Amino acid sequence: MFAVKINFLTLALLLILPSGSRQQVPSNCVIKREQEKCMEMMALEDSDSEFDCPWFWDNLTCWQPAKVGEVVQMNCPELFSQFMSEEDYELGKVSRNCTEFGWSELFPHYIEACLYEEGNSSHPDMYYVSVKALYTVGYSTSLVSLTTAMVILCRFRKLHCTRNFIHMNLFVSFILRAISVFIKDSVLYAEEDSDHCFIHTLECRAVMIFFHYCVLSNYFWLFIEGLYLFTLLVETFFPEKRYFYWYIVIGWGTPTVCVTIWAVLRLHYDDIGCWDMNDNAAIWWVIKGPVLASIMINFVLFIGIIVILVQKLQSPDIGGNESSIYLRLARSTLLLIPLFGIHYTVFAFSPENVSKRERLVFELGLGSFQGFVVAVLYCFLNGEVQSEIKRKWRSWTVNRYFAVDLKHRHPSLASSGVNGGTQLSILSKSSSQIRMSSLQAETPAT
Repeated sequence: MFAVKINFLTLALLLILPSGSRQQVPSNCVIKREQEKCMEMMALEDSDSEFDCPWFWDNLTCWQPAKVGEVVQMNCPELFSQFMSEEDYELGKVSRNCTEFGWSELFPHYIEACLYEEGNSSHPDMYYVSVKALYTVGYSTSLVSLTTAMVILCRFRKLHCTRNFIHMNLFVSFILRAISVFIKDSVLYAEEDSDHCFIHTLECRAVMIFFHYCVLSNYFWLFIEGLYLFTLLVETFFPEKRYFYWYIVIGWGTPTVCVTIWAVLRLHYDDIGCWDMNDNAAIWWVIKGPVLASIMINFVLFIGIIVILVQKLQSPDIGGNESSIYLRLARSTLLLIPLFGIHYTVFAFSPENVSKRERLVFELGLGSFQGFVVAVLYCFLNGEVQSEIKRKWRSWTVNRYFAVDLKHRHPSLASSGVNGGTQLSILSKSSSQIRMSSLQAETPAT
């Protein structure tokens, strides 16, 4: 059970990409390595030693040999500290007695000594299971809503413009990020054993490369959204189509370069396991650096856009009282926060051990639902999208009405296999021919 808890925490910290340079080692991998160390010490110890209680591995702690009557006291395994806040948590102690019958039972139990903080009665297992369920629901909801939004934007030609093309690329990056998270979960953490601790398969590393590429692309397209809007507000004449090609290069090309460099460096200098742990901080900065840079630049662009909006709203050309101006500003600000990913700045530059629980809920919870919020704000609630859907719906309703009406009035036309639009054109042509013949008939009379 302990392995499941800490294994999930590792996954959570891996999803929060910019939070730190060194990711936690999965619990089952830590236990596996500690067990190997304990076995090595047992092998070096003389089997005919004078100790009555030999070396003992209890699946979490390696107990040193002792004589009858001795009490051996050990610190809680360090991996338990991952469940508690760094500033408040102190490692507890557990002990065993060496008796004439061998080692006694552990006192106190690991759960009592190592997993509970003073004033915190919540069980850590339920906390991390809840967070995992939260981000699973979030990414699933985002995946469905973003796919629907993509279908809508691709279906209607009148919605094809540079702004919506950038939105569509952002939607694709969110979709890929959600898919990569689910793939990584299924590959790395589907099994609760320690088989994945020392795997070196090409498929496993390919999954990690794909995951980092999707996350980087998502951050870069958030940056492009901010850059595009800022340029649109600053420049009077803005060649959107020419700039769009550069946006494609930055959004999809730059992550490709960064991830390729990272993969080459990992292959030559840190070729350990499945590349899911980043012990080499210098190599990890190849991924972490561009992410932090995009977050920082987007925050600066966000502040700049807010300043421009304030100036425009305070212009005498725009009517309204002071309260309406602030209401428009607040609405614009709230709309820009998910589009720019401003919530990532809250923990982006803080040490990874600070407010670990709050970081998990804030970044994993909000981050997983970000795609859903963006799809709702910039597709489903968009005025152009709604008007185009209404127009198509009215057109379909009218065609269907006339098709049903003609079926009852002109059975021969309905059975001929022509559709409603063809029948309408036939009727319009026949009516125009009747009017022309009547005019020709009236002309000699005059």
